Amino acid sequence: MIKALIIDDEPLARFRISDLLNKDPDVFILGECKNGTEAVRHIHQKKPDLIFLDVQMPDLNGFEVVAQLKADPLIIFVTAFDQYALNAFDVHAVDYLLKPFDNQRFFDALERAKRQIGLQQTSQFKNKLLNLMQEFQAEPDQYLNSVTLKDRGKTRHIALEDVLWIEADGNYLALHLAHEHVLYRSTMNAFESDINPTNFLRIHRSLIINNTHIKDVQYQNNNEYQFQLSNNHTLASGRLYKEKIQAALENTSFAPNSSS
Repeated sequence: MIKALIIDDEPLARFRISDLLNKDPDVFILGECKNGTEAVRHIHQKKPDLIFLDVQMPDLNGFEVVAQLKADPLIIFVTAFDQYALNAFDVHAVDYLLKPFDNQRFFDALERAKRQIGLQQTSQFKNKLLNLMQEFQAEPDQYLNSVTLKDRGKTRHIALEDVLWIEADGNYLALHLAHEHVLYRSTMNAFESDINPTNFLRIHRSLIINNTHIKDVQYQNNNEYQFQLSNNHTLASGRLYKEKIQAALENTSFAPNSSS
C-alpha cells in the first residue's frame, strides 16, 4: 500500500487529486494540506511514500517545502505554471503535471511513482535480508564446541564431540574421552548451560552424557536407567532425572540403539 499526501492551496485541486487516487486500490491517502507549513509538519509526522505538491502556495512554496524535508518521499508536482519544470527535476521529482491535465496523464505519473516505490521497497527488503544474513553469519555459535585447558603443564583443546561423558569432581569436571579423562574447571550447572542440549543430556546431578556415544539404554525398574557408552562403560541415572530422560528417549535422533 502506497501512502500519499496531497498538498495544494486550492480545494478543487485537492478534491480532484483525491478523487483520482481513490480509484487506485494500491494507494492510501494520508491526508490533505492547504499550505506549505502544514505540509512540512504532516510529512514529518506521517512519512508518506508519495506527495502531490503544488508550487505556488501561501506561506511556503513547493520548493521551500522540499528544502525543509528530512524524509525523502517521491514527489509529483501539480501546478498551473510551466516555468518551474526544470527546478522540479533538479529535486528529482517523479513527474510534473501541468494544470489542467487529463486523467490518463495523471495515472501515467502515478504508475511511474508506483514503479519507483516498488523498486525502492525491493531494494530495502534485499538490504534488510542481507544485513540479517550477515548478522547471522557473524554471530558466534551459542554453544561450546570445544574447551581449552591445562593438562600436565600443556595447553590442550578438547573437542566436545570426543567427550563421552562429564562427571563432577570437586571444583572441577572430569571430561571422559575414549581412553583418558582430563579435568576442566567449571560447575555442572554452568557447563550444562553452555553445551548443546541436542548432543548432551544430564542424567544425574553429577553426570552429563554425550548422546552420540550412547550404545544402549536399559530401564532398571526403579526409576533409573543404565546407559552403555561406545567404550562399553556403563552409567546409572539419578531417579529425579527419569522424566527428562524419557523425554529425550522419545526423540528418535537420541541414541538410535536404545530401548526403554
